[in-house]
Amino acid sequence: MKTRDMTQGSPVRLILATAMPLMLGNVFQQLYTLVDASVVGRGIGLEALAALGSADWFNWLFMSVAVGFAQGFAIPIAQAFGAKDFDELRSYAGSALSLGLAVAALITALALASIGPVLGWMGTPNAVRPMAEGYLRVLFAGLPVVMAYNLLAGMLRSLGDSRSPLAAMTLASLLNIALDMLFVLGFGWGVESAAAATVIAQAASCVYCLLRLRGVDFMRLRREELRPDGRRWARLMRLGAPVSAQNAVIAVGGMIVQSVVNGMGVAFIAGYTATNKLYGLLEIAAVSYGYAISTYAGQNLGAGRLDRIRGGARAGLASGIATALAIALVMLGFGRYIVGMFIDRSAMADEALGYALEFLRIMACCLPILYVLYVYRSTLQGMGNTLMPMLSGLAEFAMRTGAALLLPGLIGHSGVFWAEVLAWLGADMILIPSYLRMYGQLSRTARAPEDKIA
Repeated sequence: MKTRDMTQGSPVRLILATAMPLMLGNVFQQLYTLVDASVVGRGIGLEALAALGSADWFNWLFMSVAVGFAQGFAIPIAQAFGAKDFDELRSYAGSALSLGLAVAALITALALASIGPVLGWMGTPNAVRPMAEGYLRVLFAGLPVVMAYNLLAGMLRSLGDSRSPLAAMTLASLLNIALDMLFVLGFGWGVESAAAATVIAQAASCVYCLLRLRGVDFMRLRREELRPDGRRWARLMRLGAPVSAQNAVIAVGGMIVQSVVNGMGVAFIAGYTATNKLYGLLEIAAVSYGYAISTYAGQNLGAGRLDRIRGGARAGLASGIATALAIALVMLGFGRYIVGMFIDRSAMADEALGYALEFLRIMACCLPILYVLYVYRSTLQGMGNTLMPMLSGLAEFAMRTGAALLLPGLIGHSGVFWAEVLAWLGADMILIPSYLRMYGQLSRTARAPEDKIA
């Protein structure tokens, strides 16, 4: 395994070199998400696709909580690697694993217990609710696997290794697609089998990441480094809990929007779901840039190279906006064919396709706003500030839910679609000034000793 020191060299080249493999990995991840939706929608029916859609935000709530903790736990590992303090790095890696498994057990218990009540609160239609419940039970049972994979992949990224997560995601994607075809189309099983395919594939990628980490000399953990450490657990929670809370707040906002969508009929739910399945494809590069920039900022903060953090943010912003515009052009040109993969030829198909295309065009045109969000949020997180990103999640929540509840009464169903864009804009209004303020504070602190000497 090859690590990457991001405290030396061109910020643009380093960020792109780290982000590109992550981007390819996310392409494979989105590929099996799209295949999931396509196989279920065309192999089982429009109602099954609507069932997946009605469960999407609820599923993302607990998945994102687990991912948020894992992201926060990786921050001190990146900083220790930047400082070349390998003893501290191993101590935090061991603490992250032991604390992460404890957190995963709690999240899993809460998720499984809440399926019935939450789907009822969201107004999930009776026609699709049994399928949604079965799908969620399998996915939530696999939450410890999600936590383990994201912890291990986060450690690899903290060391500057983005190729191993790419290989892990490629393995997971190919396995998931094969199992989807076998379980749903071959055996004729229901939506639960699509969820089982996802969990099995994630477990395979988890094992791969573990094997890669075991090949790094300074990452071979001793038993005492896996024992609970109150001081390190406390710091990990201070970093991970705000990221997790930020994701949870965003997901709850999405669930409120989904409750509005669920009242608009099966055709609208299916169309909204079809485009929502492309959401991951739209933000695929943004997520990759985010991971790269977070690692870059963490390593350079650990090395005391504040000037490089500013250069990295600028490089990420330019790359992100250019990528967003390119993706938007593809979606505007070929969106009809892509969305059509999820919708079968039922009586409601044309209506569902119309809703899907309208939503896709709105998001594609406004995509640069989302990429700006990821650049500044990830830079702040890499610098150890997870509080302001959490507050940006609250801004997303307020804008998304407020728009979804109010705009349909003013401009019709498209108000639900504009709620997503307004959520991105609300987050940007928090993140951009927060980054500028924090960078200024750190710069003044770094100059203070020199001023005193002078």
